[in-house]
Amino acid sequence: MTEPTIKPDSAAAGVAKRIEMLVLEGSLRPGEQLLPERKLAERLGVSRPTLRDGIRLLKEAGVLAGEPGGATRVAALGTSFTDPLARLLAMHPDSAIFDYLEFRTLVEPQIAALAAQRASAVDLEVIRTCLARIEQAHERQEPSGEADADLHIAVYEASHNVMMLHVMRSISGMLRNSVFYSRTRLHERPELREILCEQHRAIVQAILDRDGERAREAVARHIDFTAKALREVIEADSRLEVSLRRLERGALAVKNP
Repeated sequence: MTEPTIKPDSAAAGVAKRIEMLVLEGSLRPGEQLLPERKLAERLGVSRPTLRDGIRLLKEAGVLAGEPGGATRVAALGTSFTDPLARLLAMHPDSAIFDYLEFRTLVEPQIAALAAQRASAVDLEVIRTCLARIEQAHERQEPSGEADADLHIAVYEASHNVMMLHVMRSISGMLRNSVFYSRTRLHERPELREILCEQHRAIVQAILDRDGERAREAVARHIDFTAKALREVIEADSRLEVSLRRLERGALAVKNP
């Protein structure tokens, strides 16, 4: 694990270190707002002046960020890494999503294998809950994009690899709207919804069974299927757009006598 940037050489620095460790391990997520000062000081068992000094240290280190009105949030870590990818996504959303899926194909199967080996009882319960939400949405024939994304984040957290967690979480968060849009396009098709739901069941069951190799293979199959299905959907949408433009040309061109 990365060494904290705050050294515990005072009460305030000790508070800062405790909060920083929660951020590093993923217990406090980027963008989350901290409790009000009084409640946070009570939770940490320190005075409010000590808490203020600790938060000041973390703001100086870039771990926390203040907001108008006095609220404090966890800073958006890793933005310099994801900014170029954000620009690529904005300019070429369809091609960027396939680069994103290709990256996940290289990394996420190993994350799932680690999750199968390292997940705590709490991690497993979170994963079960995410799968239950996906299944409930499937039964209602509704998109399960939110639960789908949360399941993958839960698997990243269960790997207990801080580097992987923060890289994958920052990329997933940055692409969240685009990925949700893509997932919605897939979930609009009943035959694809059933396959995706079953693939998520296979991933979760492998992790629950502590079978790292099976978890690795289940995730690889899932991402490969998602990429192929999404490509087919995008190509079909593109053909439809061409057909519609051909129909509209009559309103733009002079008709032959």
